[in-house]
Amino acid sequence: MEITAIYPGTFDPVTNGHIDIIARAARLYHKVIVAVAVNSNKSPLFDVSQRVDLLETVTADMDNVVIIGFDNLLVDCAKQQGANVILRGLRAISDFEYEFQLAGMNRRLSPELETMFLTPAEQYEFISSSMIKEISRLGGNVSDFVPDIVRKSLTNKFKRG
Repeated sequence: MEITAIYPGTFDPVTNGHIDIIARAARLYHKVIVAVAVNSNKSPLFDVSQRVDLLETVTADMDNVVIIGFDNLLVDCAKQQGANVILRGLRAISDFEYEFQLAGMNRRLSPELETMFLTPAEQYEFISSSMIKEISRLGGNVSDFVPDIVRKSLTNKFKRG
């Protein structure tokens, strides 16, 4: 059976930790759909089309990875895309409680979807998009934490005049 995983997130901005999860998922699953959430509850730095474009660029060499934007329930998006698995990344134990609740709710809404958790490689465990935005906003160097195209996008976004 071919298994398709959907990896949802805001990816604002996409980090090396995200890319690590995507690359490892691409080795595990027939197809990986990276679903970029519009998320109207947050004020993203980049709009959804910019985030989709950045992700398409940094995953261009991954043939079984597809990037989409979505603004509906994740379980509905997963069904529309033919996904069997919801893939979630766990950086630290502090992520677990929230992710566990989400997995339970998604299972209740759509029992046929399984949730699988992946942890990023050790060097990416501490990276979060919000930290990257703050470091970049304050003029710090984020080149060890994000792909170069993302670093350039952040630099342009926070240009000081």
